[in-house]
Amino acid sequence: MGILYDKYRLQVFRTALAITHDRQAAEDILQECFLRVNTYARRIDRTLPLEPWLYRVTVNLAYTWVTRRSRWLTSLEDIIDRLVAPARTMSEHHAERAELQAIIQQSIDSLPPTQRMTVILYYLNDLSLKEIAYILDCPVGTVKSRLYYGREQLKARLEAYRSTPRLKPAAQRG
Repeated sequence: MGILYDKYRLQVFRTALAITHDRQAAEDILQECFLRVNTYARRIDRTLPLEPWLYRVTVNLAYTWVTRRSRWLTSLEDIIDRLVAPARTMSEHHAERAELQAIIQQSIDSLPPTQRMTVILYYLNDLSLKEIAYILDCPVGTVKSRLYYGREQLKARLEAYRSTPRLKPAAQRG
């Protein structure tokens, strides 16, 4: 069990963190995932790779956590992001990079849950379409469709961001 944990813990944690955006929740999901490995060890088909099963458990646990959280809590992240500007000591390059990272993260967060999970599994975890289909328990064609529409939505949001004029710092305005 320790060998499996060492081998897969970072992948499970990263996936949970990417979906929940909550370090504590990701740690809890990591522990719960490996508790399930222990609980269902006798039922797991040893002729099949364990990794897709772990991803499926992780995605399901993370999705359940996100669903419960959204029902009971009002997200303050967007409000905080709007109120807190990049530190004035930050260089313009770092400020622009931080802003772009925030826009990308917000764009991914705004995707429907099935598209968001597909994009995260494909790009963050570098899984194949077949592996994602197994994890999400849907046909490969559905994964392709979710990935296509997710990319299209991300592309549109990022193009809108790029076309929005930015205010220049007072020193550059003239």
